Amino acid sequence: MPHSQSQNNLVPLALSAIGVVFGDIGTSPLYAVKEVFGNHITIDKLHVLGVLSLIFWSLVLVVTLKYAIFIMRANNKGEGGIMALMTLALYSSKERPKLRQFIITIGLFGAALFYGDGIITPAISVLSAVEGLQIIAPSLEHYVLPITLAVLAVLFILQAKGTGQVGKLFSPIMCIWFFTLAALGVINILKFPAVLMAVNPYYGLHLLFELGWGGLLIMGSVVLSITGAEALYADMGHFGLKPIRYAWFSFVFPALLLNYFGQGALLINNHAAVQNPFYLLAPTWAMYPLLIMATLASVIASQAVISGAFSVTRQAIQLGYCSRMRILHTSGEEMGQVYLPMVNWILMVCVFIVVLSFQSSSALASAYGIAVTGTMIIDTLLAFIVIQSLWKWRTSLGLLFLTTFLTIDSLFLFANSLKIPTGGWLPLFIGTLLFLTMTTWVKGRTLLTSYMYDNRVMFEELDEKLTGHKTVSVKGTAIYLAKSLHGVPQVFSQNFEHNHVLHEQIIVLTVVTKEEPYVPEEQRMKIRKFGVNREFYRVKFYYGFQQDPDVRKDLELCSQGGIHLDFAQTSFFIGSEKITFKKQNPLPEWRRILFLFLFRNASSPIGFLKIPAERVIELGTRINL
Repeated sequence: MPHSQSQNNLVPLALSAIGVVFGDIGTSPLYAVKEVFGNHITIDKLHVLGVLSLIFWSLVLVVTLKYAIFIMRANNKGEGGIMALMTLALYSSKERPKLRQFIITIGLFGAALFYGDGIITPAISVLSAVEGLQIIAPSLEHYVLPITLAVLAVLFILQAKGTGQVGKLFSPIMCIWFFTLAALGVINILKFPAVLMAVNPYYGLHLLFELGWGGLLIMGSVVLSITGAEALYADMGHFGLKPIRYAWFSFVFPALLLNYFGQGALLINNHAAVQNPFYLLAPTWAMYPLLIMATLASVIASQAVISGAFSVTRQAIQLGYCSRMRILHTSGEEMGQVYLPMVNWILMVCVFIVVLSFQSSSALASAYGIAVTGTMIIDTLLAFIVIQSLWKWRTSLGLLFLTTFLTIDSLFLFANSLKIPTGGWLPLFIGTLLFLTMTTWVKGRTLLTSYMYDNRVMFEELDEKLTGHKTVSVKGTAIYLAKSLHGVPQVFSQNFEHNHVLHEQIIVLTVVTKEEPYVPEEQRMKIRKFGVNREFYRVKFYYGFQQDPDVRKDLELCSQGGIHLDFAQTSFFIGSEKITFKKQNPLPEWRRILFLFLFRNASSPIGFLKIPAERVIELGTRINL
C-alpha cells in the first residue's frame, strides 16, 4: 500500500525519493546545455541568457506547475503514472464506449512510448557521464564505449538480485550529487552574477523570435532538461505526494537551477567551454571524482527507468493489456520490487544496440525527447478528462488547463519531430511496435472473451440438466478456473462429458483485476451458491493492478462464505486452449499470427495465480474464433 505521509516520516520519505524519483531529471545537466549550443548558436551574453530562460521556464511550467502541482493530484488511491491515470480516466467513461476506447488507445500508446524512452535513457545517461574522459584524459577517448557497455552490462545483470540493498545507497549518493550540482553552479555564478537575469521570460521569448524557425531546434534540445518529469508522477505510489513535492521544491529544483545558471555563467566567461560545459564547471583536481559521481548518478537514473519498465509491464499484465510473463519478487518486504527476466534482457539488448549504433550522447540526443513529449501530451489529455469528469472543475478552468499545457507540449513535440530523420524515429518505431502488440493482445482477448460468453452454460441450466441425470459422485472439491464472469467454463462441460463424474463440491473461480491499485482483503471475495442437489459455488477474487493474485492463500478466505476446503482432496481444473481462426474473423492476418504467438508463449496461469501445481489437471479445449 502507498506510504503514510505523516509529518514524522515526511523528511525520510523525501530523502528516499531523491534517490529514486529524480535520477533521470537529475542527470540532464550532463548533456542538456551542451546539446542546445550544439545547434550552432552564437555564444554571447544575450543568447546564453535566452537559453537559460527557456530552460528555467520549462522547468517551472512543465515539471513544477503541470506535474508537481496539478497532475500529481490525479492519483488513483495514491498511485501515479500513465497506467494509473488511464484507469482513473476510465472511471468516467463506463457509459461512454467511444470515450473509453479513446482513453485506452492513447493510454496504451503513452505506455508504449515509455519503453522507447526507457531504452534511450540508460544509454544517453551512462554515455554522457563516461564521455567526461574525453575532457579529463583525451588519450582515453577510445575507452568510452567499452566502459559504457561494461557499466550497463553490470547494471542489467544485477537486476535479478533486486534493488533493495543497492537502493539503500541511492539516496545518499543522489543527495551528494545534487549538492555537487548546486555547489559547482554557485562557484561559477559568483563569477558572473548577472546570469540570474535569465529568470526574466523576455530573454527566452526574444531568442525564439530572433531565431524564428531555428528556435524550434533550440526547443528540441531544451526538452532534454525536463526528461524525467513523468517520474515524479509515476513513483508517487512508492513515496507519496508530499515527500516528492517537498524534495523537489526544497532541494532538487534549486540544485538544478543553480547548475544550469552556473553553466551559463561559464559559457559567457569562456566560450570554449561549450565542448562540455558540465565537466568544465569543476576545477581540474575535481574532474575524476566528478566523473565517478556522474557515472554513479547515471546508473541510478538508469535503474529507476528499468524498474519503471518492470512496474509498467506488471500493471499492463494485471489489467489485461499484455500477455502473461514470468514475474519474480526480489523482496519479501516491498511488494513493488519485481523483476521480469524477459523485459530485462530485451531492454539490455536494445540498449546495447542503441549505444553501438549512435556511439555518442550528442548523436543520441537526436533520438531523445520525442517519446517524452508524446507521453506528456497524453498525460495532459487524460488529466483533462479527470479534471472535467471527476473533479468537476468549471469548463472554463478545464479548458484553460488543456490549452495552456497542450500548447507547451505540442511546441516541444513539434520541435522534436524535426529530429525524426536523425534518430527520433527510433522511440517512435519502438513505441508503435509495442502499441500494435498490446492492441493486438487486447483485440484477441476481446474475441476470446466474447466466444466464452456466447458459449457459456448458466448454472441454472446446468442444475436443471443434472436433475434426474445419473452421475457418479467423487469425494473432494473441484475448482474450475474461468475467464468469464458468468456461467460454467468450457473445461467443466468437457470434463463432465468425457468422465461422467462430479465432485461433491464444485467451485467455479474467476480472478478479476479492478481498475484501481489495491483491493483490501475484506473486499477480496464474492461467493454465490447455486444448485439444489449439489453444491455449486461461483467465487470471484478481486485484485488491484498493483497486487499479485495468490489463489492458494485467498482460498482460505472461503471458509468465511461457508465453503470448507481440504486441499488434500481439492483438484484444480484448467483449460488449455488451442485457438484457430475462421476465415471471416475480423482480425487481419498479421494480427492473428501475432496474437497466436503471444497466446502460446504466455506464462502458465498456474505460476501466475500461485495455484499449487501438484493439484492441477489441465484439459485441452479447441476454440475457433
